[in-house]
Amino acid sequence: MRPVFTWNLGSRSLELGKRTLVMGIVNVTPDSFSDGGRHFTPDRAVARSLELLGEGADIVDIGGESTRPGSRVAVENPVVSAHEELRRVLPVISEVKKAKPSAVVSIDTYKARVARGAVEVGAEIVNDVSGFTWDPEMKETLASLNCGVVLMHTRGRPDEWRSLPSVPDLVLLVRRELRERVDAAMMAGVKRDHISLDPGLGFGKRMEENYPLIRRFGEFQELQFPLLAGVSRKSLIGRALAKDGKDAGIVDRGFGTLGAEVVLALKGAHIIRTHAVKASVEALRLADLASG
Repeated sequence: MRPVFTWNLGSRSLELGKRTLVMGIVNVTPDSFSDGGRHFTPDRAVARSLELLGEGADIVDIGGESTRPGSRVAVENPVVSAHEELRRVLPVISEVKKAKPSAVVSIDTYKARVARGAVEVGAEIVNDVSGFTWDPEMKETLASLNCGVVLMHTRGRPDEWRSLPSVPDLVLLVRRELRERVDAAMMAGVKRDHISLDPGLGFGKRMEENYPLIRRFGEFQELQFPLLAGVSRKSLIGRALAKDGKDAGIVDRGFGTLGAEVVLALKGAHIIRTHAVKASVEALRLADLASG
């Protein structure tokens, strides 16, 4: 059984734990690993967001910069500037909130300036894949914003991932570093009840290191925070479904994704971040009913 939390988003709260919530992914980027820029224009991104909400998404997570493996991320002299990222995401957030004021919108960014701008136009959650470590201003910015936050664990940066050394017990390392980073965030003024944690499957983890993270996901409940997990279409799914020495392609990872998402929910994930919302909503509804 997973614990029940009230996740404070500022103007309202979400109850987490009685059922698995679904966060739908909207990439407003030309180079996403999963959808190749299919929703890059504001109109398409808004339409996709509303489609996911109609399919049952509890949250839509809108991002304007790809953090796929190999990409170069930075705050100083970035590939995608804060100005460009804001240009991509702000119209989408504004139009989604205008079309559906009750929608819960998350901004997927590691830049403090983007986080602030997104919250000002209606985002209620800041989802930072760097765990507030890539932008030195992020912790203090989030402390000043009245919103929910997702602190995700990442080892290194995407262009470093292939060269990172393996560790004897990655689950122990991730748990320890999540604790250190959440302590640093709270020391900077981020409120405890505003925080959810994500162990960061695939982010700076060697392929074979991801499966113990799924198998032992329940251990992250010891941190006593709501837990989010994102495994949708990732290469770890492709590797698990490999045939004749060739990993399954993006379009062939849907059923494997659902299997992993159900396992993660049964092991304690409060929120599942996914591309295929309708399928996940239905699979997780059955998982919740079966698990009591």
